[in-house]
Formats: sequence, structure tokens, C-alpha cells
Amino acid sequence: MRKYNIFFAALLLLAFASCKKDFLDVKPTNAGDAETAIQTAADAKVMINGLMSKMTSSDYYGRNFILYGDVKGGDLTIISQGRGLDALYTFNHSKSSNNYSGFWNQIYHCILQANNIIASIDKLKAAGSIENFDTYKGQALTARALMHFDLVRLYGKSYTQDKASYGVPNVTQPLKASAQPLRASVEENYTQILKDLKDAEPLLSKSKSNGYLNYYGNKAIQARVYLTMAKYTEALSAAQEIINSNVYKLYTNTEWVPSWKAQFGSESIFELGIFPNETDLGTSSLGFYLRRKAHGSSQALGWFMASDYFLNRLKQDANDIRWGVMSADESSTTRLGASYKYSGSITLEGDGKGSSTAVNIKVIRLSEIYLIAAEAAFYSDKTLAATYLNQIRKRSPTLAAATATTITLDMIMEERSKELFTEGQRFFDMLRLNQQITFNDEFGSITVPSRPKTIDRTFQKVILPIPQDEINANPGLEAQQNTGY
Repeated sequence: MRKYNIFFAALLLLAFASCKKDFLDVKPTNAGDAETAIQTAADAKVMINGLMSKMTSSDYYGRNFILYGDVKGGDLTIISQGRGLDALYTFNHSKSSNNYSGFWNQIYHCILQANNIIASIDKLKAAGSIENFDTYKGQALTARALMHFDLVRLYGKSYTQDKASYGVPNVTQPLKASAQPLRASVEENYTQILKDLKDAEPLLSKSKSNGYLNYYGNKAIQARVYLTMAKYTEALSAAQEIINSNVYKLYTNTEWVPSWKAQFGSESIFELGIFPNETDLGTSSLGFYLRRKAHGSSQALGWFMASDYFLNRLKQDANDIRWGVMSADESSTTRLGASYKYSGSITLEGDGKGSSTAVNIKVIRLSEIYLIAAEAAFYSDKTLAATYLNQIRKRSPTLAAATATTITLDMIMEERSKELFTEGQRFFDMLRLNQQITFNDEFGSITVPSRPKTIDRTFQKVILPIPQDEINANPGLEAQQNTGY
């Protein structure tokens, strides 16, 4: 049994973490003399490099968090059990097994690094430093907001379901080894998330910043957060500011498929870099889990494939350009259930780094912002909503354009599914809107005793348990465990 909690463990791990570029060229911010780790803006940039790198862990955006959103949302299914990460599909979670504690560990690990960056900068500014740290503090605050947002969606009920229920600990300061923070409410989490985003907003540049968070990355996260809270006026305002800035440009139909073979395209608002020999997860990468079995390796991969429900949506238009990133899965030579977004194309071209697994993670794209604008406008101005939706719907060229009289919420949700497939959004969409999720168990003749075939957000396992190891180290969390665990 561990003698210390995960927050202390994360502090220790940071000292030995390998990060991209020159992260280790300065003293780590978790060291005893953390206040000296950052002295200049160049030092702060090094720390931000490290933070972005840690976010590409397989326990976070590098693989599991993206899979979580699509596997649990019903857009992905499995043909066989026992290959790994099955519990994402079967919801076979308990507090001591299949609890995916890596989410809790890794995301708080990253939050602690962000806190150390912020605290170091604040201390230097208070001491009279004239270095311009604004963009680095703004990035750390924005990243911390995103990470708390991701955590509360994993461990807390949807804001629109029960905002007074337990969320996750709000951790906004460097912690002592003895710290044992308890869970805040979902509403308190969202209050802190928005505070961080608003505090960061004036510090950030409006220029494109490949691989980093800028002003528009902050606004994009705000749009996501407000949509999740059903604050549609605010979500629309944030989305429109990005759209109207013209800093980013939607891919044309001819550009869309090739965009997955390149880094930092015109739609990429926030994209995390994955680098060969640094953060490349190889056969443990997101791309490998979505490919056809054994494609690009002798290993029997191909864990997840598109469900019949997703494919039926895409089949609404045989000419939908998004078929271009789909290929035959292991079930047949004709069923196009394998996704190659994160392999650079069905020929494993990668995104220009000479590796088909060191492929950047596109966390937020402009297409999502148009879809947020469409949904947010739907409740007040259906003409405007149709205008935004049609900018994405035209990727299905033979489907009729939406109009103020034909547009529906289901139409918007179908478009979100098709456009954002394997980008980790579907499950969270279904929860916030309290829509039913039906799983394609019959595709692989899968028997799932741990969940029904159809669920909604009242099913207890739609949120993860607080890991038992964490409760052992922080006993106060036992009384705050999620119901049913």
C-alpha cells in the first residue's frame, strides 16, 4: 500500500520525466528550489514545452482520452474481447480494477506542472522581474482549465444533470507532500475552469502558435465549456469570435483528407506535437488502436473499429469525403470500419515525420467551432444555425443543405459524429444532452454483463470510480466515492 497520495507521486515523477526538446535543460519545477527553475521567459518556454509533452501521454491525449470519448459514445465497437482496453467498451470498471487510474494520475501530474509554472512566474513578477512571462502564464492557466475540464467530465456527473454533485479536487497551487485535497462540486469545478480561462485570455497572443495554446485556443476551450454547461449565448459568442477572426480556415472538400497527412493545418487551433524518439508511442499509439489488424506491424492490433451505427450515418452519402480516412477493418474486405486519421492515411504516411505513429493530436479544430456555433445558435436563430452547420455538412455533397425549417438537433449531432469521429467527443456530447447510447455488441457477438446494450447518463458507470489506491493514500475521498463503486 502506498504511503503518499498521487499529488506527491506526481511531484516525484516530474523530476524524472522526459519531455520534448530542451525540457530538461533547466531544473525541474518540482525540485526543492522550484522558485529558481524559471528565471527568464526562455526558461518558461522550456517548462511549457514539457507540459505540452506530458499531455501526449498514452494516459491522456496521446491515446486513452480520445478512445474514451468514441468507444464509450457508441461510435466504436470491438470484434473480440481480451485485446486490451476492453473495459472502455464494456464499462467493466471497479475502484480496484479497470479503473483507468492513469487519467487521474497523469492529468493531475500535468496540473502540478502548470501550477509550478504559474507560481514561479508570479513569484518572479512580485520580486520585480521585468521579463515578459504573459504568454507562458496564459498558456499554463489555459492548460490547467482544460485539464480540470477533462477530469470533471471523467469523474463527475454532467453539469446539466447535477452540478451540485461531486466533481474533482480543484488544485490551483503547488502542493506539499502531505496534501490531501478533497473533491469540489461540479459547479465549483466549472467556476474555477472559467476563472482560469478568463484570467488567461488577456495574456495570450492572437497569432497562430503551432503546438501551443494561444488566445483562440483559449476561446475554443471556452466555447466547449459553455456548450457543456448549456450556456448557449456564451458558447456562440466565443465560437463566433474565432470564426470571424479569419485566423483559421476550414478545409475545402479536396483539402480535408490530405489534412490528416500534415502537421498544423489551417483548421488546427490546438494541436499537440508527437515526435519520433521522444513522444512516439509506436504500437501503443492511438493510430495503432484504430487501424486494421496487423496493418503496419506484425502484431495483432486493430482493437477498435467503427460501429454499424456510425457507418450508417456516413452511408447517408456515398460521396462523403470523410470516407477517405476509412479503410477495411479485419471483419471483411468491404466493411470500412478502420479509422486512419492518426496514421496519416490508409497507406500509413504519417504527418510528415517519417513515422506512421508519431502523428500529432488535433485537440481542437475549426470544424468543431462551426459545429459548436451551429448548436449554440439552434436555440435562438435557426437560420444562423443552418448557415454554420452547412459549412460542415457540405462534406456530404449529395445531402440537402439544412434550412431554418429542416434543421434539427439530431442533424447537428449526426454531423458532429461524422466530422469528429475518433477525436474523443461523442460520449461527452451524449451525456451533456442526456441522449441514449446504444452499443453494437452484436457486431462481434460480444457478451457484456457489466452494462446494458443501451444506456443514458443515469447509468452509474458513465463516470469512473476514484481509484482505490488514491483512497488508500487520501482516506477522505472514501466518503466521496462515486455511487455504485
